[in-house]
Amino acid sequence: MNTNRNLVVARNLVVARNLVVARSLVVARSLVVARSLVVARSLFAAAVAAAGLAATPVLAQDAIVTFKSLAPDVAVEAAQAALESCRAEGYQVAVSVVDRGGNLQTTIRDRFAGPHTPDTAYRKAWTSVSFRTDTLELSTLTEKGEAWAIRNVSMALPLGGGVQILAGDGSMLGAIGVSGAPSGSADADCARAGLAAIDEKIAF
Repeated sequence: MNTNRNLVVARNLVVARNLVVARSLVVARSLVVARSLVVARSLFAAAVAAAGLAATPVLAQDAIVTFKSLAPDVAVEAAQAALESCRAEGYQVAVSVVDRGGNLQTTIRDRFAGPHTPDTAYRKAWTSVSFRTDTLELSTLTEKGEAWAIRNVSMALPLGGGVQILAGDGSMLGAIGVSGAPSGSADADCARAGLAAIDEKIAF
Protein backbone atom coordinates (compact mmCIF):
# COMPACT_ATOMS: atom_id res chain seq x y z
CA MET A 1 0.00 0.00 0.00
CA ASN A 2 2.79 2.37 0.88
CA THR A 3 4.45 1.62 -2.42
CA ASN A 4 1.28 2.50 -4.32
CA ARG A 5 0.88 5.75 -2.41
CA ASN A 6 4.46 6.64 -3.14
CA LEU A 7 3.86 6.01 -6.84
CA VAL A 8 0.77 8.25 -6.82
CA VAL A 9 2.65 11.01 -5.06
CA ALA A 10 5.53 10.68 -7.49
CA ARG A 11 3.21 10.84 -10.47
CA ASN A 12 1.47 13.92 -9.05
CA LEU A 13 4.82 15.60 -8.55
CA VAL A 14 5.77 14.86 -12.16
CA VAL A 15 2.45 16.24 -13.45
CA ALA A 16 2.82 19.35 -11.29
CA ARG A 17 6.36 19.92 -12.52
CA ASN A 18 5.25 19.48 -16.13
CA LEU A 19 2.47 22.05 -15.61
CA VAL A 20 4.93 24.50 -14.11
CA VAL A 21 7.33 23.98 -17.01
CA ALA A 22 4.51 24.39 -19.56
CA ARG A 23 3.30 27.58 -17.94
CA SER A 24 6.81 28.93 -17.83
CA LEU A 25 7.21 28.25 -21.53
CA VAL A 26 3.92 30.05 -22.30
CA VAL A 27 4.98 33.06 -20.26
CA ALA A 28 8.40 33.09 -21.91
CA ARG A 29 6.87 32.94 -25.38
CA SER A 30 4.45 35.74 -24.51
CA LEU A 31 7.34 37.89 -23.34
CA VAL A 32 9.24 37.20 -26.56
CA VAL A 33 6.19 38.16 -28.67
CA ALA A 34 5.61 41.31 -26.63
CA ARG A 35 9.25 42.34 -26.95
CA SER A 36 9.14 41.67 -30.69
CA LEU A 37 6.10 43.93 -31.05
CA VAL A 38 7.82 46.69 -29.09
CA VAL A 39 10.92 46.39 -31.25
CA ALA A 40 8.83 46.39 -34.44
CA ARG A 41 6.94 49.49 -33.36
CA SER A 42 10.17 51.24 -32.44
CA LEU A 43 11.67 50.39 -35.82
CA PHE A 44 8.55 51.66 -37.61
CA ALA A 45 8.59 54.91 -35.65
CA ALA A 46 12.26 55.37 -36.47
CA ALA A 47 11.57 54.76 -40.16
CA VAL A 48 8.76 57.29 -40.15
CA ALA A 49 10.94 59.85 -38.42
CA ALA A 50 13.79 59.20 -40.86
CA ALA A 51 11.45 59.73 -43.79
CA GLY A 52 10.32 63.03 -42.31
CA LEU A 53 6.70 61.92 -42.10
CA ALA A 54 4.23 63.28 -39.56
CA ALA A 55 2.83 60.93 -36.99
CA THR A 56 -0.76 61.97 -37.80
CA PRO A 57 -2.60 59.81 -40.35
CA VAL A 58 -2.33 61.09 -43.91
CA LEU A 59 -5.89 60.04 -44.69
CA ALA A 60 -7.25 62.27 -41.94
CA GLN A 61 -5.40 65.23 -43.41
CA ASP A 62 -6.72 64.54 -46.91
CA ALA A 63 -10.30 64.08 -45.71
CA ILE A 64 -10.61 67.55 -44.16
CA VAL A 65 -10.20 70.77 -46.13
CA THR A 66 -10.15 74.24 -44.62
CA PHE A 67 -10.65 77.49 -46.50
CA LYS A 68 -11.46 81.14 -45.95
CA SER A 69 -15.04 82.35 -46.27
CA LEU A 70 -16.44 85.84 -46.75
CA ALA A 71 -18.61 86.95 -43.83
CA PRO A 72 -22.22 87.77 -44.83
CA ASP A 73 -22.08 91.34 -43.52
CA VAL A 74 -18.93 91.99 -45.56
CA ALA A 75 -20.66 90.61 -48.65
CA VAL A 76 -23.57 93.01 -48.09
CA GLU A 77 -21.14 95.91 -47.60
CA ALA A 78 -19.46 95.17 -50.93
CA ALA A 79 -22.79 94.91 -52.73
CA GLN A 80 -24.04 98.17 -51.26
CA ALA A 81 -20.82 99.99 -52.23
CA ALA A 82 -21.05 98.67 -55.81
CA LEU A 83 -24.69 99.78 -56.05
CA GLU A 84 -23.85 103.26 -54.80
CA SER A 85 -20.94 103.55 -57.23
CA CYS A 86 -23.22 102.79 -60.18
CA ARG A 87 -25.93 105.06 -58.81
CA ALA A 88 -23.42 107.93 -58.65
CA GLU A 89 -22.80 107.41 -62.37
CA GLY A 90 -26.53 107.45 -63.06
CA TYR A 91 -26.86 103.68 -63.52
CA GLN A 92 -29.63 101.58 -61.98
CA VAL A 93 -28.23 98.14 -61.34
CA ALA A 94 -28.47 94.94 -59.34
CA VAL A 95 -25.53 93.46 -57.46
CA SER A 96 -24.95 89.90 -56.29
CA VAL A 97 -22.20 88.36 -54.18
CA VAL A 98 -21.48 84.62 -54.11
CA ASP A 99 -19.11 82.59 -51.96
CA ARG A 100 -16.24 80.48 -53.31
CA GLY A 101 -18.68 77.65 -54.08
CA GLY A 102 -20.95 79.88 -56.16
CA ASN A 103 -23.63 80.01 -53.46
CA LEU A 104 -25.55 83.27 -53.28
CA GLN A 105 -24.73 85.39 -50.24
CA THR A 106 -26.64 88.55 -51.10
CA THR A 107 -28.44 90.36 -53.93
CA ILE A 108 -29.56 93.98 -53.97
CA ARG A 109 -31.46 95.72 -56.77
CA ASP A 110 -31.88 99.45 -57.19
CA ARG A 111 -35.41 100.80 -57.60
CA PHE A 112 -35.43 101.25 -61.37
CA ALA A 113 -33.07 98.43 -62.41
CA GLY A 114 -34.56 96.02 -64.96
CA PRO A 115 -36.26 92.87 -63.73
CA HIS A 116 -33.59 90.74 -65.41
CA THR A 117 -30.69 92.34 -63.53
CA PRO A 118 -30.74 90.32 -60.26
CA ASP A 119 -30.47 87.03 -62.16
CA THR A 120 -27.86 88.42 -64.56
CA ALA A 121 -25.76 89.81 -61.70
CA TYR A 122 -25.85 86.45 -59.92
CA ARG A 123 -24.85 84.56 -63.06
CA LYS A 124 -21.92 86.91 -63.67
CA ALA A 125 -20.66 86.36 -60.13
CA TRP A 126 -21.19 82.60 -60.43
CA THR A 127 -19.30 82.51 -63.73
CA SER A 128 -16.36 84.43 -62.29
CA VAL A 129 -16.05 81.97 -59.39
CA SER A 130 -16.57 78.88 -61.53
CA PHE A 131 -13.94 79.81 -64.12
CA ARG A 132 -11.65 81.70 -61.71
CA THR A 133 -11.64 84.64 -64.11
CA ASP A 134 -13.22 88.08 -64.21
CA THR A 135 -16.05 87.94 -66.74
CA LEU A 136 -14.86 90.99 -68.66
CA GLU A 137 -11.74 89.03 -69.55
CA LEU A 138 -13.76 85.88 -70.10
CA SER A 139 -16.01 87.67 -72.59
CA THR A 140 -12.98 88.24 -74.82
CA LEU A 141 -11.52 84.77 -74.30
CA THR A 142 -14.78 83.10 -75.37
CA GLU A 143 -15.31 85.05 -78.57
CA LYS A 144 -13.70 82.32 -80.68
CA GLY A 145 -11.76 79.08 -80.51
CA GLU A 146 -12.38 76.23 -78.11
CA ALA A 147 -13.15 78.61 -75.23
CA TRP A 148 -16.30 79.64 -77.10
CA ALA A 149 -17.90 76.44 -75.76
CA ILE A 150 -18.03 78.07 -72.30
CA ARG A 151 -20.95 80.15 -73.58
CA ASN A 152 -22.95 76.94 -73.81
CA VAL A 153 -22.37 75.99 -70.18
CA SER A 154 -25.55 76.20 -68.13
CA MET A 155 -25.52 79.28 -65.83
CA ALA A 156 -22.34 80.66 -67.41
CA LEU A 157 -22.60 84.30 -68.52
CA PRO A 158 -19.28 85.63 -69.83
CA LEU A 159 -20.25 89.30 -69.90
CA GLY A 160 -18.35 92.05 -68.09
CA GLY A 161 -19.41 92.73 -64.51
CA GLY A 162 -18.32 89.61 -62.62
CA VAL A 163 -15.17 90.15 -60.55
CA GLN A 164 -13.37 87.71 -58.26
CA ILE A 165 -13.08 88.46 -54.55
CA LEU A 166 -9.60 87.43 -53.43
CA ALA A 167 -8.04 87.50 -49.97
CA GLY A 168 -4.67 89.14 -49.45
CA ASP A 169 -2.90 85.80 -49.93
CA GLY A 170 -4.67 85.26 -53.25
CA SER A 171 -7.13 82.65 -52.01
CA MET A 172 -10.61 82.72 -53.50
CA LEU A 173 -13.36 84.13 -51.27
CA GLY A 174 -16.09 84.49 -53.87
CA ALA A 175 -17.13 86.96 -56.55
CA ILE A 176 -19.30 90.01 -57.07
CA GLY A 177 -21.52 90.54 -60.10
CA VAL A 178 -23.13 93.75 -61.36
CA SER A 179 -25.80 94.10 -64.05
CA GLY A 180 -27.64 97.11 -65.44
CA ALA A 181 -24.97 99.62 -66.45
CA PRO A 182 -24.68 100.58 -70.15
CA SER A 183 -21.75 98.20 -70.75
CA GLY A 184 -19.93 95.26 -69.25
CA SER A 185 -16.90 97.42 -68.52
CA ALA A 186 -19.11 99.90 -66.61
CA ASP A 187 -20.60 97.01 -64.63
CA ALA A 188 -17.07 95.81 -63.85
CA ASP A 189 -16.03 99.28 -62.65
CA CYS A 190 -18.89 99.31 -60.15
CA ALA A 191 -17.98 95.78 -59.03
CA ARG A 192 -14.40 96.88 -58.37
CA ALA A 193 -15.68 99.84 -56.36
CA GLY A 194 -17.53 97.34 -54.20
CA LEU A 195 -14.31 95.40 -53.63
CA ALA A 196 -12.40 98.57 -52.80
CA ALA A 197 -14.87 99.21 -49.98
CA ILE A 198 -13.93 95.96 -48.24
CA ASP A 199 -10.29 95.75 -49.28
CA GLU A 200 -8.88 96.35 -45.79
CA LYS A 201 -11.14 93.66 -44.30
CA ILE A 202 -10.01 90.92 -46.68
CA ALA A 203 -6.36 91.93 -47.06
CA PHE A 204 -5.13 89.39 -44.51
